[in-house]
Amino acid sequence: AVFPLAGVTQSYAWGKVGMESEVAKLVASSDPLVRIEPDQPYAELWMGAHPKGDAVIRDNRIGQQTLGQWIADNPSCLGAKVKDTFGGRLPFLFKVLSVNTALSIQAHPSKELAAKLHAQFPEHYPDTNHKPEMAIALTPFEGLCGFRPVEEIVSFLQSVPELRALIGDVAAEQLERSVRDDPRGVSAALRVCFTRMMKSEKKFFVDQLNMLVKRISQEAAEGKDTSGSNGELLLRLHSQYPGDIGCFTIYFLNLVRLEPGEAMFLGANEPHAYLHGDCVELMACSDNTVRAGLTPKFIDVLTLCEMLNYTPAPSSSKIFPATQSPLDPSVYLYDPPVPDFTLMRIEIPSSIKLYLVSALDSASILLVIQGTAVGTSTAAASEMTLRRGSVVFISANESISLHLSSTDGMLLFRACCLL
Repeated sequence: AVFPLAGVTQSYAWGKVGMESEVAKLVASSDPLVRIEPDQPYAELWMGAHPKGDAVIRDNRIGQQTLGQWIADNPSCLGAKVKDTFGGRLPFLFKVLSVNTALSIQAHPSKELAAKLHAQFPEHYPDTNHKPEMAIALTPFEGLCGFRPVEEIVSFLQSVPELRALIGDVAAEQLERSVRDDPRGVSAALRVCFTRMMKSEKKFFVDQLNMLVKRISQEAAEGKDTSGSNGELLLRLHSQYPGDIGCFTIYFLNLVRLEPGEAMFLGANEPHAYLHGDCVELMACSDNTVRAGLTPKFIDVLTLCEMLNYTPAPSSSKIFPATQSPLDPSVYLYDPPVPDFTLMRIEIPSSIKLYLVSALDSASILLVIQGTAVGTSTAAASEMTLRRGSVVFISANESISLHLSSTDGMLLFRACCLL
């Protein structure tokens, strides 16, 4: 079967509002009857079968209302391998995010840790699955991701006295020494420093943060260069989350900037926080997040500090490359080192008027970012008009022919599971 879907919009306080949001623009252009509220945040569009946001089937010939119900009744649509490996469930969740203010400092647990956390605290960790995820920028996109090269952290420890005060001289000196004399001890020293900071007394870190913000605001007002204290980012995060320990994490984590089409992949235990921009996001079908700052939600500093991967690496290493498909030059593959999902970016040039979205041995979900076409398929009940914001479910081993009507080609993203 091949049928159109309506994704589920989620409105969180960090989302972009009204038509500033890529989520809102996609929803409005796919369905002219939807009214976009100008002061409402449109943060996420969920296109999948997760119980918290199960996509709605837009085909009145199909009895089931949601994608999750339909897959449960027709598990063979997943493809034989996917169905067997993932117990008859769609293994991925596909989203669009429109980020206006920072999301929480967070990491996602491995499968083993997810099962343990779920058993202990089911109200905070709703399922037993891991949640690796990948973000592909639609607009210039910024996030914090992974620990910085340790030389950069040491340089902040020396130029930001308020940070050093939180960590204490003993731990700071241990990190400085390990850089010089003991490369194998770097991760352990980094863990001590980060944990000391994250667990510092609330009153103490708020005082230090206020001193730091005051100092940087004065320097900025005098036209001084505040980059040695990462001043611009600090003031921005502090204005969004005043008095939050998460503001200090910018001295430990890489700032990664993505241009449209560039991606970052976040495996288990990788600390990260999205800061600003619009992206498509593909992840294992899970909602498990361990948070420790920049959020009013439940935070679990102990679990986060214990689980993190303390391997420093430059920010450039956090950009995940796409490879052009040898079979189809219009397809760029983002294939991360997890079995749950693969993403294809399909760029159809304006010279092509008929394009085949080829069959895969996996169910897939197709999202149109730009361009228009009429889609036909032996598995679809009727022709489908595809335009910006259209979402289509494609069963395993089914294909769609696109008859392009736009003069500037098309841009599509296709989420699937290539085992």
